[in-house]
Amino acid sequence: MMSMLLTGSGKPPMFGDYEAQRHWQEITINLPATAWYVNGTDNDLHYWGLDYPPLTAYHSLLCALVAQLVDPSWISLYNSRGLEGEMHKLFMRLSGMSCYPWPSALSHFTRRLALKEGGGVGNPRKKISDILKCSFDFVLGLAAWAVLAVKSKNNLLGAIFFSLSLNYKQMELYHALPFFCILFGRCLQLGKCKGFLLFMMLALTVTLTFVLCWLPFLHTSQDALAVLYRLFPFDRGLYEDKVANVWCTLSVLVKIRTIIPLHMQLWLSCTLLSCLPSCVTLIHRPTFRDFKLSLAICSLAFFLFSFQVHEKSILLVALPFCLLLVEIPFASMWFLLVSTFSRNKLQTPRKNLEFSYLIEISPPSPTVPQFWLSVALMFVLSASSILISPSTSLPHLWPLVVSAASCCHFLAFLLFLNIQQCWVYPRQKLD
Repeated sequence: MMSMLLTGSGKPPMFGDYEAQRHWQEITINLPATAWYVNGTDNDLHYWGLDYPPLTAYHSLLCALVAQLVDPSWISLYNSRGLEGEMHKLFMRLSGMSCYPWPSALSHFTRRLALKEGGGVGNPRKKISDILKCSFDFVLGLAAWAVLAVKSKNNLLGAIFFSLSLNYKQMELYHALPFFCILFGRCLQLGKCKGFLLFMMLALTVTLTFVLCWLPFLHTSQDALAVLYRLFPFDRGLYEDKVANVWCTLSVLVKIRTIIPLHMQLWLSCTLLSCLPSCVTLIHRPTFRDFKLSLAICSLAFFLFSFQVHEKSILLVALPFCLLLVEIPFASMWFLLVSTFSRNKLQTPRKNLEFSYLIEISPPSPTVPQFWLSVALMFVLSASSILISPSTSLPHLWPLVVSAASCCHFLAFLLFLNIQQCWVYPRQKLD
């Protein structure tokens, strides 16, 4: 893993995701906090401008302080752009691996299956993606600890961990509705007095956590709005790149961005409607099993229907499926296979490693022909994308086909999970 090529390595002028992580360290240590999210002479937002919440910026600053002790040239303003020395690569990878808080939390959910003990934790999909884009590991760790706190009925601690995760990456909104619904459902279960007290304590806890994270940007409304504008760039449109969600798939047939001007209302309505049955069920029945299902349903719905979805956001959907290894092991591992396949831009050695790992820890049942048909389709498309060059008139043919095939799989998983939560699980003994 340590020797794998970095995305965008050696390709000026942007140099890829690796340079983005390094550049954020350069910006945060050389400029005041109020300038981190504002375009200026010393901070060109078109060159990997910071577009994650303050906690990510603080993390970059902490790494920059360590880098300054080792070699100040790594974070020199202007002069360090495109730096890719071997020692710096080692530093960046170690900094990514050192903040890996999520395995210990996730292992709590896989102890009952000997074969799958820690299966979700060891998934090469996460280790490779996280080490090379040194940040998803941390936010997944915070989210996993928040889930563990909710499982243990430590509601306030769960609210703190989830608020921190949301202040690290705004994509944690994928998990926000289930957290709100289970905590609100527990408030309703306690009755008027105790429930209202818990609700106010949760509201105060979340508010204080956000205030502490955003403190340097609360001096003026302009500072706070500058951060929000970078976090939610609505002017970019409905989608970018070739991602396995509904809008990218439909764009092959219908140019949504040109015929539907109110695309923001469209994605918001579709996302909320697809989450609604699960959220209502969770409020009415706030069990931990329903919570895990809602996490999977809502995160998958956000991935499929929300705006400006990044291909790496599928990791946020993979987390709940790892938590569901006990309840629905076969479906969970099938989803992880498809999520690996959907990342068509990953290089072939990484993809082979992930596919072989997932099949090894979850031998598929021969009684499910749909699984083998799915695997055959993924194999054929993966091989074709490598062996058959697309025509010049269709340069993005294979990424689009892979995205469309993955999207169809994900829609089927979304339907399956809703059936499990709304019809199958109510007939079983609740936890």
